[in-house]
Amino acid sequence: MHPMSKIIGFPPIARADARVLILGSMPGKASLDAGEYYAHPRNGFWPIMEALFGIPRQRPYAERSAGLKANKAALWDVLETCVRESSLDSDILEESMAPNAFEGFFEAHPRIEGVFFNGVKAEQGFRRHVLPSLAGLEGRVRLVRLPSTSPAHARLSLDAKIAAWRDSIIGSVYQQEIKPFDPG
Repeated sequence: MHPMSKIIGFPPIARADARVLILGSMPGKASLDAGEYYAHPRNGFWPIMEALFGIPRQRPYAERSAGLKANKAALWDVLETCVRESSLDSDILEESMAPNAFEGFFEAHPRIEGVFFNGVKAEQGFRRHVLPSLAGLEGRVRLVRLPSTSPAHARLSLDAKIAAWRDSIIGSVYQQEIKPFDPG
């Protein structure tokens, strides 16, 4: 990535019966290079998904993605495109932010009960650039900011992040309805 690159994000990982939508802001350089959500080896996302849903973090990406879908969890980013100098969310140019097509997403995924933001920037971007165009969503769907899984946010330990994610996602939406991981 060279200075001030226009970045294009990934399509969502989701099935029509998804109950949870986990939103980041925009994939970082390691993810863009790999073509995978949360590919940076120090990002806590996949270890957290392992703790919550039993999806082994070392499994191939396609299997981890299938594990999310099997547990009715969708994964996407707030932004479809933006301009950013580095992998840091703080380097995203505000005026360059173009959100993903959430109206269509929520129409195609009517069972979403909670939107969980992977950090502050994802929540701010959604509330600023998406929520105003989604009449009635806030009263129908829980909107919850969770601690960022990014290695740049080392204020909390991985165990503390796991606990926060578990309390918010499992405690409020699933109440222990998790399916065991099945790679087949």
